[in-house]
Amino acid sequence: MEKKEIKKVLLLGSGALKIGQAGEFDYSGAQALKALKEEGIHSVLINPNIATVQTSEGVADTVYFQPVKPDFVERVIEKERPDGILLSFGGQTALNCGVELYQRGVLEKYGVEVLGTPVQAIIDTEDRDLFVKRLDEIGVKTIKSEACNTVEEVQRAAHELGFPVILRAAYALGGLGSGFCDNEEELLSQAEEAFSFSPQVLVEKSLKGWKEIEYEVVRDQYDNCITVCNMENFDPLGIHTGESIVVAPSQTLSNAEYHKLRALAIKIIRHIGIVGECNVQYALDPQSEDYRVIEVNARLSRSSALASKATGYPLAFVAAKLGLGYGLFELKNSVTKTTSAFFEPALDYVVVKIPRWDLTKFHGVKRQLGSSMKSVGEVMAVGRTFEEALQKGLRMIGQGMHGFIENHEIKIADIDKSLHEPTDMRIFVVSKALQIGYTVEQIHQLTKIDRWFLQKLQHLVDIDQQLKQFAQFSEMAEFMENTELLEYLETPEFVNLLREAKVYGFSDFQIARALGFESRMSMEDAGLTVRAWRKNLGVVPTVSQIDTLAAEYPAQTNYLYLSYL
Repeated sequence: MEKKEIKKVLLLGSGALKIGQAGEFDYSGAQALKALKEEGIHSVLINPNIATVQTSEGVADTVYFQPVKPDFVERVIEKERPDGILLSFGGQTALNCGVELYQRGVLEKYGVEVLGTPVQAIIDTEDRDLFVKRLDEIGVKTIKSEACNTVEEVQRAAHELGFPVILRAAYALGGLGSGFCDNEEELLSQAEEAFSFSPQVLVEKSLKGWKEIEYEVVRDQYDNCITVCNMENFDPLGIHTGESIVVAPSQTLSNAEYHKLRALAIKIIRHIGIVGECNVQYALDPQSEDYRVIEVNARLSRSSALASKATGYPLAFVAAKLGLGYGLFELKNSVTKTTSAFFEPALDYVVVKIPRWDLTKFHGVKRQLGSSMKSVGEVMAVGRTFEEALQKGLRMIGQGMHGFIENHEIKIADIDKSLHEPTDMRIFVVSKALQIGYTVEQIHQLTKIDRWFLQKLQHLVDIDQQLKQFAQFSEMAEFMENTELLEYLETPEFVNLLREAKVYGFSDFQIARALGFESRMSMEDAGLTVRAWRKNLGVVPTVSQIDTLAAEYPAQTNYLYLSYL
C-alpha cells in the first residue's frame, strides 16, 4: 500500500460549545487524534475550548487554544509547518475555516495537503447550486430549490416554487436561520433572519410530512464503500434532525426502500469523491417510494457520533486512517479485533437518541420545534425493543420523567394544537393523548408520525392499563397488608405481565406507581419493594453485548447493555 509520508498533521477542532455543535465533535476529534498517535504522527490541534477531551494532556502532541478562524490557523501553519490537515472532525466551523484557507491559497502557500475528502468535494456538498448539479449528473433527485442573494430573489423564487416553502441559510450550523413559510408575511420575516446568518439563502419546496432517513457511508481511496448505519427520525420532515428522536436502525422502511436508499448513498459518495465518512439525508414519501436527497455532509456530523456509539464502529477513527491512505480492508475492527473494518455492522438491538432542551433558561424563545436547533444536548439508550430503548432514554434525559408514562400530571391546554404544532414536550403530549383515548390514526393525522411508532407507544399505554387493572382487583385492596397484596400479585398471569412490563422498559418505580403502591408507602420504598419482589420471582435482566456483528464472531471489547429480553 502506498501510504502517504506524513509526519505532522494539523487537526481543526470545533471550538466553543454551542447549540448545534456540542460534545459529538469533541468525540470525533479525540478519535482522530488517537488514530494519528497510533501511526506515530505528530498531531497539532487548534481548539479554544479548554473543557474538552481532545485538549486534555496526552491526547494531542501540541495544542493551540486559538479560535478556529483562518487568520489564527494561518499563523499556526506558518509556525508548525504541518504536512497535512484534517478538516472534517470539527463540524461546520472547521469545515468552513478549511474551505476559506484553501480559497485564500494558504494551504498551497505552505504546502499543506488536505487529508481525506478533497476540498472541492466539500465545496460541492456545501454550495447548493453545485450540489444539485453534481447529483443531477447521476440522476439522483434533490429537493427543488433556488439559491438567492437578496430578499427580492427570495420572493421571486417562492412564487415560482409555490407555498409552502422552506428557507435555509447556506453554510449555517444546526439549521440556523431556517424555517417554513406558508405565506408572504412569514417569508419576509424568515428571509430577514436567514440573511443575518449567511449571504446566500436557499428557497426550497417544502416536503413537510415526509419521513427523514439518514445513512452513514464510508469510502476509501480505492473506491471501497460500505454503509455503517442507517437511522430514522421519529418525527417527519419539518423538525430538524437534532430536535427529533432518532432511531437506529430504521424501523419502518420496507426492504426495497432500505436497499434503494443504501444504493443511492453509495452512488453519491463515489460520484462526489469523498474519502472517509459522510452523512446522506433523505426525505422519503410515506405514500410511495419517491425520495429526495436533502443534503450530504462531507464530514463527521452529529449523526456520525450517534452511529459510532450505536454500532460500535469507530467512524472517526476509521475516517482518520482512510485520510492517511489506508484501505478499509487493511484496518481491524476495534471491537472484535479479528475481522476487518470492511464490513457493515449488524444490529440485534435498537438504539434511540432523544434530545434534551433547556428552553426555560432562554427567555423569549418559542417552545415550538422547527427546522433550526434549540436542543442543548442528547442522550442515547439501547434496548432489544423500540419501547424499551425509548423509556430508558426518557428516564435519562434528566428532566424528572420516569419513562413514557406514569410521570407527574402534565397540564396541556389544547392537545390537538400541541400535537399539530410540536414543542419540546411533544412525546409527553402523545402519551397524554393516548391515555385519554385518542386513537393511533387521530394522532397520525395531527402529527404525521409513522403509525408503526404510534402503535408501539399505544402498546406501552396498554401494559400500563393492565397493571392498573390488577391494582384494582378488589375494594378490599387498600385494607390488605403489603405481604397479602404481593401474594395476590404472584399469580402466573401477573408474573407474565410483570415480565412483559420489564421487557418493554418499565422501571420498578413506574410499576409501583401503576399498582397504586404510592398510597401505601413512600415511592422510594415502593420501588425497592417491587425490585425485591421481582428478583424473588426471577424477573432479572441479562447482560448483552454491542459487538457490531450480532454475535457472529466473539467480541474482545466489553461494550454492554442490560435488557430483560
